[in-house]
Amino acid sequence: MLKRDSEKDLLELLGYFPVVSIVGPRQVGKTTLANSIVKKLRKTSVYLDLELSSDYEKLSDAQQFLEQYADRCVIIDEIQRMPALFPLLRALVDKKRVASRFLLLGSASPDLIRDSSETLAGRVAYMELTPFNLTELKNNTVAGKHWLRGGFPNALLAPSQKIWQKWTANFIRTYIEKDLPLLGMPATPAVTQRLWAMLAHHHGQELHYSQLAKALELSAPTVKTYIDFLEQAFLIRRLQPFSNNAKKRLVKASKVYIRDSGLLHYLNTIFSYDHLNNNILIGNSWEGYAIEQIYQLLPDHIKLYFYRTSDGSEIDLVFVKGNKPAATAEIKYTSTPSLSRGNTISINDLKTKNNFIITRQSDDYLVKNKVRVCALKDFLTLYLSSI
Repeated sequence: MLKRDSEKDLLELLGYFPVVSIVGPRQVGKTTLANSIVKKLRKTSVYLDLELSSDYEKLSDAQQFLEQYADRCVIIDEIQRMPALFPLLRALVDKKRVASRFLLLGSASPDLIRDSSETLAGRVAYMELTPFNLTELKNNTVAGKHWLRGGFPNALLAPSQKIWQKWTANFIRTYIEKDLPLLGMPATPAVTQRLWAMLAHHHGQELHYSQLAKALELSAPTVKTYIDFLEQAFLIRRLQPFSNNAKKRLVKASKVYIRDSGLLHYLNTIFSYDHLNNNILIGNSWEGYAIEQIYQLLPDHIKLYFYRTSDGSEIDLVFVKGNKPAATAEIKYTSTPSLSRGNTISINDLKTKNNFIITRQSDDYLVKNKVRVCALKDFLTLYLSSI
């Protein structure tokens, strides 16, 4: 079992808030984390899995059932299956407000779990559990599979490539046919599958809703609604362009990424590093992988953007603090990294004092004033927190 770095943060939240909600995609390890954490709490716990009909039935009279466990930590897994519980949880917390009364686990963002943010405002703390981050992998053999297979525990730790492929196929099918419709995805499973595959082919590229809409024979607003939904289900990520220079003609379209690199590779029929090394997607795959690892560890006060002008000047990442660019990063797969003319112009436009070229493997060194080359793991562990 791989230990999650988020254990400490979760314990801290449970020590103060009456309700803590762990959100994240299915199979990311929320239940495993919850079960390991309750052993360290100073109170006993009760566990309910709303995917089990027996546990779901226990909450047919939820008030009567939950009131008898006022002195315990009640863990409710797959909370999105019973959104009507939230007003009751608020009432129970207001009646007896103590830390760690409820630990809620959900396979969707708070926005998709209807009314939860509003109903439990001031009483709940949300924590997103992501697939494993590169920095959590101390075993080099496991870490070496991380980019190809992604960070979902069952994918990363699968005993063979064949089992990894089988697990990933089942994960995608279950999401398309069962989980997304349950959350309220308005698209049919067939349309969802086509859209997800198209987004995988556009990974790392600018997102143009009209082009996707034409291919799917849908309206652009409808496609945008579907993509919004996939993002709130933790499956994709949109990176917005940064713009604070009125004198520059800037790109306005966002860029789209499949968040987990293992899902990206499966959707593009890439099943080994040999396949990846010979695939035109390799540069965009590495870029998306690095961006996701950074996002997972990003301090709350920093926002991420990309920068691109109509004349071709660009930089992969802009780290923004209080609407002001604090640093930039260009992500390179090549073993001989360097900045292009367009990268240099972008840095000059943004006037950032800290700039990085992030690689898969390289020494850590300065190439010029204010520009540092470093490997991704070094950036995550040595530099990200100090930006």
